[in-house]
Amino acid sequence: MENEESQEIELYENYRFTVDRGQETMRLDKYLQMRIEGVSRNKIQAATKASCILVNDKASKSNYKIKPLDVISVLLPTPPREIEIIPEDIPFKIVYEDDDVLVVDKQAGLVVHPGYANFTGTLLNALAFYYDGKKDKQGNPITPYLVHRIDKDTSGLLLIAKNEDAQVALAKQFFEHTIERKYNALVWGDFNEDDGTIDGNLARSQKDRRIMAVYDDPEVGKHAVTHWHVLERFGYVTLVECVLETGRTHQIRAHMKHIGHPLFNDAAYGGDQILKGTTFSKYKQFVNNCFQLLPRQALHALVLGFEHPTTHKLMHFESPIPDDMAAVLGKWTTYAQNSKEVL
Repeated sequence: MENEESQEIELYENYRFTVDRGQETMRLDKYLQMRIEGVSRNKIQAATKASCILVNDKASKSNYKIKPLDVISVLLPTPPREIEIIPEDIPFKIVYEDDDVLVVDKQAGLVVHPGYANFTGTLLNALAFYYDGKKDKQGNPITPYLVHRIDKDTSGLLLIAKNEDAQVALAKQFFEHTIERKYNALVWGDFNEDDGTIDGNLARSQKDRRIMAVYDDPEVGKHAVTHWHVLERFGYVTLVECVLETGRTHQIRAHMKHIGHPLFNDAAYGGDQILKGTTFSKYKQFVNNCFQLLPRQALHALVLGFEHPTTHKLMHFESPIPDDMAAVLGKWTTYAQNSKEVL
């Protein structure tokens, strides 16, 4: 299983240095190049531009002259896995592109990043092919950088950075939870309320390491918050809008399972069974037909908003519900209208 849904390529404190008492004065960027193996000067400069390098807890510039006992913190995006990205001619839909960013409307079934059991056939392989031989305005080869991910079987909007400066600046927005992200999800069951918030730490399930579970212990897992709002009630299933405050692996899927509303046809979290409804064979056939129409979890990344890393303009994108999910919503609409059992 691809463990990617809404996983941010987060900024985190990769490094923390205390300058030696006998250290001679030098530029901050030069000092960090000496201390951090394999880091490029461009990466350091991009981090300073995005206020991701702190000296004594304050954002500092590359040309800052370090002093003895200065405490330096470096926040950088998670380094990419050491997997060779082979260019592959795989179609994907571009919603927007400029010199710094690319917004993709990812189809369900496409893995974002190579990993175990998916070393080829991913979006990064497709991007490597798309940018093969292309150069930026400075004449450098264009290299796409992830700043977040969505799961293989989740459809919708995905943001890609086209240079290190953009990657660090966008990763900082994810880190500060200023990115706008809305998902539409069809889930099992009805709700007593129209709105709610799920606040629960997420970590690997102790029963099944392939999925995530919610833990009450604040020392276990990562803090995760999902806000939900009912869009349409069908009786046995409900269409909800989920707004992410944080972006954790399988966040929506695990959170909705935790409150008793697994995503429709989400096999990993038990949603591929008939969890609500009647025992009549016609109803069972109806649900199985829906499963066949939508052979994946009913989750779509509908809205993506962010501040452009260069122009600082607010960018907003929306993706229409894909055909497979729309077809199932249409069937549930008809069922809810015509079935007295549901009403």
